[in-house]
Amino acid sequence: MNPAVPRIHPAWLIGAAGLLCAVQAAQAQDLPPPTLVECAAIAAAGDRLNCYDRLAGRAPAPERPAAQQAPLGEAPYAQDEPSRLLPKGAAARNPSRRHPYSVLSRYWELDPEDKRGVFNAVGYQSSFFLPVHITSRINRAPQSPTQAANPVPDYRREEAKFQLSLRAKLLQDVGLPGADLWGAFTLQTLWQVYNHRDSSPFRNTDYQPELIYIVPTAERWRRLPWGWQWRYTQLGWAHQSNGQSDPLSRSWNRVYLGAGFERGNWALTARLNHRLREDLEDDNNPDLMRFRGRGEFTLTRARGLHTASLQLRGSLRHHSKGAAQFEWTYPVWRDQPNGLRWYVQLFHGYGETLTDYNFRQSSVGVGVSFLQF
Repeated sequence: MNPAVPRIHPAWLIGAAGLLCAVQAAQAQDLPPPTLVECAAIAAAGDRLNCYDRLAGRAPAPERPAAQQAPLGEAPYAQDEPSRLLPKGAAARNPSRRHPYSVLSRYWELDPEDKRGVFNAVGYQSSFFLPVHITSRINRAPQSPTQAANPVPDYRREEAKFQLSLRAKLLQDVGLPGADLWGAFTLQTLWQVYNHRDSSPFRNTDYQPELIYIVPTAERWRRLPWGWQWRYTQLGWAHQSNGQSDPLSRSWNRVYLGAGFERGNWALTARLNHRLREDLEDDNNPDLMRFRGRGEFTLTRARGLHTASLQLRGSLRHHSKGAAQFEWTYPVWRDQPNGLRWYVQLFHGYGETLTDYNFRQSSVGVGVSFLQF
């Protein structure tokens, strides 16, 4: 018997094409603009304003020195920091800095120079408001093997989507060398704002608290082929629930093991999920992993003012399940790249919401993202 050939969802191709377009648009710039962190470090107000003007493209950027040479086998030190991925208040580039500048290090504070202490609330997953979110179809009767079908109101396919995602470091330098413990919380809501007949209800809200233990990779283990760097390993626990009562209740607990890799302005994160068992009589969605899959892979490209990412979720056994999501952002005001950003999201597959974990749909959303980290 011939092995089954995995299916490729059309939306995966759309997302990949969108990602490549964003990359090509960023690479089309002959000279990358100065970075937000470089401008913020300038003490003189006039010079700082000129730097912001260059960042916004209002004046030709001066010729920049050649990239600092990196040790053999490592990617060159980045000459343009991805603007969305810069933490506010980060230190300016320091020629005496011991470690190369790293997007993943800035995000998870991996290197000693990037540590910022505990209880500083910053962004985690994308935080956004999409006043336009259109789905291909609505799940009119959500059900699961242990929950009977429950008809829902006559929801519209046009709605709004909102997500708020925060994290904060709880413990710094705990356990293994340089390791930190983080706490995170993500809330996602679908709002039938245009459904005036039913008083504009919230169609679905998912809640997800997490604990994440991040272990930086020792320098001697970082180097990988083709200039990639293995930057960290993570061990996490997460609970997700839609906050509903039976028969619409859905929830699950999981632990996961993940890792982060980068090469210049590219970043790749991989995660393997393991669902924690529940008694069948208490399990609202026993077949969730069959539709969601155990693996998560996210490829991100951030250069200049553009950012783009493609996330794939899937199962190693059921190739027709899983999901793909593509995101693209660009500043609303070019001189404020760390503020509001235009945001486009494409989704195809199972589980855009927890209630729809076993329901396949495609959606597109347009709006703004906020709370950059």
